[in-house]
Amino acid sequence: MKEDLKFPEIEIPEPIAEKWQDIVDIMAELIGIPAALIMRRTQSDAEVFVSSNSEGNPYHAGDREQLRKSGLYCEAVINTRDRLLVPNALADEKWKNNPDVKLNMISYLGFPIFLPDQEPFGTICVLDNKENAYSETFENLIKNFRDIVQSHLELIYMNAALGGENKTLSDYISEIKILRGLVPICSKCKKIRDDKGHWNLMETYIEKHSEASFSHGICPECSDMLYGKKEWYINRKKG
Repeated sequence: MKEDLKFPEIEIPEPIAEKWQDIVDIMAELIGIPAALIMRRTQSDAEVFVSSNSEGNPYHAGDREQLRKSGLYCEAVINTRDRLLVPNALADEKWKNNPDVKLNMISYLGFPIFLPDQEPFGTICVLDNKENAYSETFENLIKNFRDIVQSHLELIYMNAALGGENKTLSDYISEIKILRGLVPICSKCKKIRDDKGHWNLMETYIEKHSEASFSHGICPECSDMLYGKKEWYINRKKG
């Protein structure tokens, strides 16, 4: 099985990639066509992410083609964000010269696969080396498999988000453990003694042992003590 590949912010784990392999193999067998694919959009290319292990399949996992203005079937699906059916490219002026015809793949049915943020991940599709209009039953089959793939992508996103949250929580717990308990602090100047015996300003100690940072101001009580409340009020009235 291919190595985990990355599209911005997402990685496909090996167990899920294996499930996708099962999906394309089942599609190819049930529909009776040589190629079933899950294509993945990269920064500039269309990549065959998973390809069915079916007889006569000219596509291999890892194959890439430039996506923009390529004339590929999958480019149209990604750009329109909609289903594409081409029963016979040789009889269609728009499709008779597309790159897949060179591989004798003259019919195509594909659907877009979306990430949870509704950006296109790629496509799920089937191709045949003869004219094929595909039945409604086959269309529904592919759409249902597409929904399964999208549910896997949602699960991957959720796990990634939870993993990030758990990491942050772990960091906070570590900080709390460092700051929790008996901290040696000077009863007069409030400096804190570290484990090397050095006395640090409270702000310095906390910033060093946590992600907290300090900004400085003067509370009302200290302002009265330093500047005098009455004098400040009188000067304000004069102004």
